[in-house]
Amino acid sequence: INVDGLHPYVVNRLRQTYDFHTLAAEDVLRTSQRPKLEAFEDHIFVVARMLALMNGNLRQEQVSFFLFKNTLITFQEVHGDIWDPIRERLQKSNSRMRTMGAAYLLYALLDAVVDHTFPILEGYGDMLEELEASVLNNPKPEIQQKIHRIKRELGMLRRVLWPLREVVNDLHRGDGDEIPDSVKPFMRDVYDHAVQVMEIVETYREQAGGLNDLYMSAVSNRMNEIMKVLTIMASFFIPITFVAGVYGMNFEYIPELAWKYSYACFWGVCLSIVIGLLVFFWRRGWLGGKQ
Repeated sequence: INVDGLHPYVVNRLRQTYDFHTLAAEDVLRTSQRPKLEAFEDHIFVVARMLALMNGNLRQEQVSFFLFKNTLITFQEVHGDIWDPIRERLQKSNSRMRTMGAAYLLYALLDAVVDHTFPILEGYGDMLEELEASVLNNPKPEIQQKIHRIKRELGMLRRVLWPLREVVNDLHRGDGDEIPDSVKPFMRDVYDHAVQVMEIVETYREQAGGLNDLYMSAVSNRMNEIMKVLTIMASFFIPITFVAGVYGMNFEYIPELAWKYSYACFWGVCLSIVIGLLVFFWRRGWLGGKQ
């Protein structure tokens, strides 16, 4: 039984019919729950979070499961999910889901939730590669904002997937009769997938942190290049300004002021200083020349 939308009346009627705990019904309606597993006398209650990447933004939704011996009830916040392939398999008379019971159906749904995270992570991997190229080519403040957003969403992924991994592990290692021994190997496979997802998330979080450091280094290097250009330009004008300042003093007896070619000599000295500095900077490699 799958219920789209969380209406208190519907949840309460199902609670009365299947006699699941009142606190579990309240957890269904409280959509801020972290993934967890609670075992009761005749059923188990599982909370998971379904993830989706829509228009570059990460969206999550709480999904609640009540597993009885022959019945599985699921509650979703909104209509639409990733379980259509499972519904198609349920329509086939020779499907394994028709023969292995409700616990196997719970496995299939949880496996779809975990496996759907892989294409989401591929999307984050592509975004990180594009941001790396942008940081190297033209670092802008907007790029740093995107890096922080991705890092924040990867942190949210980690907070969702870490407890979900523990939930699946408890289902695999549990001693209760709700999960038959024939289904536990499948739960172990879901646990392995959850571990892989967590490793990818941690790798991408480290990559996002490295991209932030790379951005800061690129901005610093860019600022250093700007300061280098300004310093070199100032270095050309400082000695010229000194010469102009000396001959601009209001002293009566400056011998060179009375020379016929003193003005031409002044510009000759200035050009010689500029050319000399230019050659010196070039030889030192500050203008792209040899080191």
